Amino acid sequence: MNAEQIFPLVGAAPVRDAHASPYDGRWRLLEAEGRFVPQGEPALASVSVSLRFGYLVLQAPGMLRLDIPLDVIEDDPSVVQTASLDGTQVQVVDEGDWAAEWFSRVMGRPVRLVKVCEPVLQG
Repeated sequence: MNAEQIFPLVGAAPVRDAHASPYDGRWRLLEAEGRFVPQGEPALASVSVSLRFGYLVLQAPGMLRLDIPLDVIEDDPSVVQTASLDGTQVQVVDEGDWAAEWFSRVMGRPVRLVKVCEPVLQG
């Protein structure tokens, strides 16, 4: 099977998995100022990504593995926030303090891992 490259975490390494397409572009890093981390960040490019047993599995040099559940349905509107993505307002859900600390260490500055609630079409 020849699967295309899918980028569940925008800016990180791609995955080749026929079942990954629904997750393309779903996770992004948000800087403290509320802007998304742009693609091409070398530290983010060092993060390897895979999908296993219902989890987004993230690994980076010198870090323990981070597993994020793929299909959590948010039923608490208080955790949903709005962010601007290329001039479009999108709803995002913060993946929590553990993921924020993990990625802040990888990036060398404060960032938050968020999941985009509605898929964003990749251009």
